[in-house]
Amino acid sequence: MGFVTGLIWWVLVCTKVFALVDCIRRKPYDFEMAGTLPKNIWLVILPLSIFVDIVVRQPISILPLLGTVAALVYLAQTRGSGY
Repeated sequence: MGFVTGLIWWVLVCTKVFALVDCIRRKPYDFEMAGTLPKNIWLVILPLSIFVDIVVRQPISILPLLGTVAALVYLAQTRGSGY
């Protein structure tokens, strides 16, 4: 893995870890108010996306990109909603 690819990988993994920590700290009521998926579903999706990143270690392949999109959707829906 080259320097740039490694740097992209680390940034994306840190984004997913940030989303997971944020999800763990939020109350289930916040998810209802934001109109998004329940907390339990996000607590399955986000760790799974981190696991896929660690196993695949290629930030520009389909499964890690899907995990990145999921983490960004989570952050946009919950943190962006103000709840």
